[in-house]
Order: sequence, then structure tokens, then C-alpha cells
Amino acid sequence: MTENTFDTVVVGGGVAGLTATAYLARAGQKVLLIEKNSECGGLVNTFSRDGFLFDAGVRALLNAGIIFTMLKDLNIQVEVVKSPVSLGIENEILHINDVDSLSEYRDLLIKIYPESSGEIHVLIRIIRKVMKHMDVLYGIENPVFKDMKRDVGFLFRKILPWFPRFIFTVRKINRMNIPVEEYLQTIIKDPSLRDIVSQHFFKNTPAFFALSYFSLYLDYFYPRGGVGKLSEALRGRVLELGGEIKTGRKVTGVFPDEHRVKDDQNTSFNYQNLIWAADLKTLYRIAETDTLPPEMKTKIEENRARILGNRGGDSVFTLFLEVNEPLESFGKIAHGHFFYTPSRQGLENTHRQELNDILGRFDKVSKEEVLAWLDKFAGRNTYEISIPGLKDAGMVPPGKTGVIISLLAEYDLFKLVKEAGWLDEFVSELENRVLRVISGSVYPMLKDKIVARFSFTPLSIESRIGSSEGGITGWAFQKVMPVINKIQIADRSVLTPLPSIYQAGQWAYSPAGVPMSILTGKLAADKVLKSA
Repeated sequence: MTENTFDTVVVGGGVAGLTATAYLARAGQKVLLIEKNSECGGLVNTFSRDGFLFDAGVRALLNAGIIFTMLKDLNIQVEVVKSPVSLGIENEILHINDVDSLSEYRDLLIKIYPESSGEIHVLIRIIRKVMKHMDVLYGIENPVFKDMKRDVGFLFRKILPWFPRFIFTVRKINRMNIPVEEYLQTIIKDPSLRDIVSQHFFKNTPAFFALSYFSLYLDYFYPRGGVGKLSEALRGRVLELGGEIKTGRKVTGVFPDEHRVKDDQNTSFNYQNLIWAADLKTLYRIAETDTLPPEMKTKIEENRARILGNRGGDSVFTLFLEVNEPLESFGKIAHGHFFYTPSRQGLENTHRQELNDILGRFDKVSKEEVLAWLDKFAGRNTYEISIPGLKDAGMVPPGKTGVIISLLAEYDLFKLVKEAGWLDEFVSELENRVLRVISGSVYPMLKDKIVARFSFTPLSIESRIGSSEGGITGWAFQKVMPVINKIQIADRSVLTPLPSIYQAGQWAYSPAGVPMSILTGKLAADKVLKSA
């Protein structure tokens, strides 16, 4: 086997690619991981600036019976702390501490929307049922990471009693596989209340997934030193197990008939199997299939059309702040992970119909009209606010606070503004409005204590992560998904029609997140090992 020939090549150094590479290396394969950036991790990444540590993508992690099980199986140690969540609407703030907090959430909603009291009671009953389903779904260590032949006790004590409940739960989940916006219309009449419940979810998020979030809030954890510590630990384990990692290399060509990939340095790497743990649209754009058999090409072209015909899901705009104010000032207001809506009115049509109208006639829209829309967008939105130092005080210099403020953002708007030549101005205007809203409501200390600020846009995400349309959970939720989105057949999500090529990561399964990325990485590695 020559220097550039490998049993498996993995493309994409996020947690999916790192997981797959670690398992293949542990199995004794000669495996290479190729990552386009100088560091691994993708959206599970932490960076340093001016002595502050900020999380570039996800703000906390969810175990879901997967992350801790994977770490234990790979003998990886990551020190973690709980990451409690607060919810806020105007000047009402709820700290979610346990299951009983759901009753407090009900009372908070009734206080703000007393005319919808009956509907709120119905909503809370549904959320309680969903929480019980989540206890079943994620209530055991995921068996994909267990060796059933060696751990027979786990099979008989855990899996066999759990499996019938799992099947029953999956049926319940599938009945709620409609967009949460549509689902809530059958329960709640007040559009503002519907917005408050749903507007921080991605457009058309399946109802079960959206309404499960109250349960997930109780399961959030945070690695000491930032979420990037998870990626760092996986990378370190890959190297310990003998895997090879090449960073700063972008794969520009895939040649399935030759079992070869080529990077932007014009270096080729031969493989027996390939795991694509990066953007799926990119794979189908660069894969050379002309030399494959006709019947295989037909299946590939059908899949290529589905993949390229869909689009990435919602993206985010993120504002990072370095603040000359101690952590204690912020800790008195909310937890370090905080979902805050400054107006009970909600977005109504602002983020959807009005924005779609602007996008549809953008060449005729004035800058003033866009900024007027931006006023409403910022004032009625729901913000995800993360303060890393409240989870780990070592994330900030003494006496200071780092604040991360995120909101869902439309990639196409930023792209059109850039093409119109005023992206920097638009970003600055959005930053100003976000700060005006947040400092004028929940965090008044932001008015005059900010030392530095900078932001990431959907265009930044697309550029850095290589994620089509800046999608942070993979695909947009559409009626026809180009990938598997049913948990009972998740093992099929890693298969592709391309010979000896498997897929993993946030683009392989929908809806995606860190646990599903890790799971698909392990499933892809298992398929490779079975094919050997």
C-alpha cells in the first residue's frame, strides 16, 4: 500500500468525520481524514479572541444517549458541566431547573396571554406527552455504540424491555411529523402566541422535534473550555489510534470509478472506501461519474437531482460581544443559555411573507425599505443568548463577560445585499438593532460597557464550514426530503448510490444535530468495516 493509498478516506473534520475516523482507526484500518480548515470541529468549535473564548457554532451539547456513550466506548475523557436554560418574554424570565418548570412555563404564558388559557393548558399537556416519548427515545445508551456480543447483559436488561416501547414511541413521533407552524394552528388561535412558542425553531421543523425542546433543555451540558473541547478530544483520540489527519486541504474532485479523491493542492489519495462527512451538494457537484456503468449512473443522477434540487436549512446571524462587566451582573438575570423574546407580539409575517416579498422583488426594493423591515425583524425576534463564562468562568478574563447573541437569518437576503454592494453596512445596521433591542430590555449594561464586537453571517458559515446556503442543521424541512428522516431506518441514512462511498454528518439525516452527526459517523464506519 503506497503512502497515498488508504483503506478509508474520510472527507470532513466535523464531529461526524472525527467519529468515523476514530472507529476505523481503532479497528486497525489505515484511515485518512481530510479537512478544509486549519482545525477540525466544524460547527462544534471554540475560538479565542482578546482573551475571551467564544463558541463558533453550537452553544451547548445534548447527550441524547449518544455523546456520552460514544466517549465512553472510545475511552475519551471530557470534563463537562450542566448548561441550564432560561426562557424570557419581555420582562418575564423563567429559569428551567427540572420537569416542574413546565408548569411555571404554563403560568408564564397564561400571564401574558390570559385569553388563551385553555389552549395553553392543551399545549402543555401535549408537551408533557412528548417529554415522556423523549424519555423512551433517549432513555438508554444508544445500542449502536455497544458490543452486543460482549455485553449480553445490556441486551437482556436494557434493549429487550425497551424495544417495544421504542416502536410504540416511533409511531407516535411519525404522527407529529408535520411542520410545527401547521400543528400549532390546530391548537392555538392567537398568532402571537403561536409565534412565541415556535419562532426560534427552523422553518417547518417537525412538530415532535420542536415540542420536545423543553425536555431537551434539561439535558444540555457544556464541556469545560467550550464545546470545541469535544472536537479536540476526538481529534486527539484519532491520532492516538493511528489515524492520519490532513487539515487545510479542500477536496476538489471525487473519482468513484478510480477510488480516488483529489485536493486543492493537486494531491490524489486512493481509497477502498470513502466516507463523505461534508456538504452533500458539494459531493454531487464534484463527483465524476461519466465512466461508471449506465445503470449505476441512472441511480446517481436521480439522487443528484434530489440533492441539488433541495436547499440548506435556515442559517443564523451571530453577534459576539466583549463586555467590560463582571459575569455576576449577567448571572443575576438569566442562565448562561437564554432564549429571549423582547416582544409578546412575535414576528407574525415579518420573517416569512414580508421577507419573501422583499426577496422576490429585491432589484426594485429600496435600502430604506429593507432597513424598515429590519426594525421589525430585530424588535420581535427570539434570540438565543449564550454567556460561556456563566458555564465556565475560565472562558473570560477576570471582571469581564463574553456574550453571544444569535437569531435565525435568511441566507438569500445576505447574498442579495452583498451582490447589491452594501453588505458591510447591512451587517452593521443589524448589529446596531440587535444591541438596541437587547440593551433596551433585558441587559441594560450593554449600552455602554461593550469593548469590542464582531459578527458571523450566513455567508460566513457557508465560506468557513462549506455548508450550502449556510445551513446549520443540514436540509431545509420540506415535504420531500433528499435524505432519510425516520429514526427507525437511520442505519440506511449513510448509504449512497456512489460505489464504495458512504455519507455521514448533518447532511446525511434530517433533522440533524450533534448527536445525529456522531451517530451517522459511527454507522458509516460500521458499514465500511462490514464491507471489508
